Amino acid sequence: MDDINLHYRFLNWRRRIREIREVRAVRYQERYKRMLKNGDTLSYQGNSDEVGCYVAPRPLSKGNCYFEVTIIDTGVRGTIAVGLVPQYYKLDHQPGWLPHSIAYHADDGKLYNGNPVGQQFGPKCNRGDRIGCGIYADTFDAGLLTVFFTKNGKEVGSVVVPVAPDGLFPAIGMHSLGEEVRLDLQAEWGSEEEDSVMMVDSHEDEWARLYDVRVSGTLLEYVGKGKSIMDVGLAQARQPLTTRSHYFEVEIVDPGEKCYIALGLARRDYPKNRHPGWSRGSVAYHADDGKIFHGSGVGDQFGPRCFEGDIMGCGIMFPRDYVLDYEGKNTYRVQKFSILFTLLPMHT
Repeated sequence: MDDINLHYRFLNWRRRIREIREVRAVRYQERYKRMLKNGDTLSYQGNSDEVGCYVAPRPLSKGNCYFEVTIIDTGVRGTIAVGLVPQYYKLDHQPGWLPHSIAYHADDGKLYNGNPVGQQFGPKCNRGDRIGCGIYADTFDAGLLTVFFTKNGKEVGSVVVPVAPDGLFPAIGMHSLGEEVRLDLQAEWGSEEEDSVMMVDSHEDEWARLYDVRVSGTLLEYVGKGKSIMDVGLAQARQPLTTRSHYFEVEIVDPGEKCYIALGLARRDYPKNRHPGWSRGSVAYHADDGKIFHGSGVGDQFGPRCFEGDIMGCGIMFPRDYVLDYEGKNTYRVQKFSILFTLLPMHT
């Protein structure tokens, strides 16, 4: 009899475990409507008369208190909203329109706090801009939450809201054809690790030289004629790579007609109408043919060709005993470095 009771207790225990797993699976499931989700990319799939909305599977918490959205395309109207909503928010409403939700809207720069009428809050956002949303964890236990929003890594403003019973979930809303964003639910806010990589903000003064290249947020766009070998666009950062900022990456959002994109390093006075790698004092990996150019107009086969969505990287492997050696008269002692290039392919 004891064996039978033990057997039934075991079966009942297994059933309860299965039920708990099923409840958790339903509870922590992302929800979206009139959107296409491809990896971390969300694109609007409605007819511009109906709202599309995405709600993340988990709420913000003390351990995960911030997320970011990068605008890939503003579409027809740029009606993109980023904010926080209850778990079972109605997916045919923009975040911020209904009670217990809050959102920063890109098209008008307004904050919508549980009301379809917004209040002026910050600047409008365009293609290439990063919109962030987070909570300050120090107010988490007081029954209220301080929600803040950022644009391109800089805080726009904050507002205090009541804590929802099940928490507040990251949400993105869209409302016109062509709108597309990239979602990063693991983004970090105010991390000291930012010092170890090259960070380029949305302002043109972060760039020492811009020639036939337009800056929009974190997006670089060629605006030259593109008719001859001399019609090259150049974007050169103001600061060189250092031991604390030794690596940077570029994602190919649009390859254009021929993907004539080059990523590399060049001397400060590099010619503005020459691709990196073509002239002395430069080295670059070229996306269109996968060749490396090192101070010459003739490249050597180096790696694969690159396509839309691929992420190219470039960095310097400084020796452990590296010291910046200045010899006077604006000259530095020549030292040898290992330069590395990386590629994260996104195409199949």
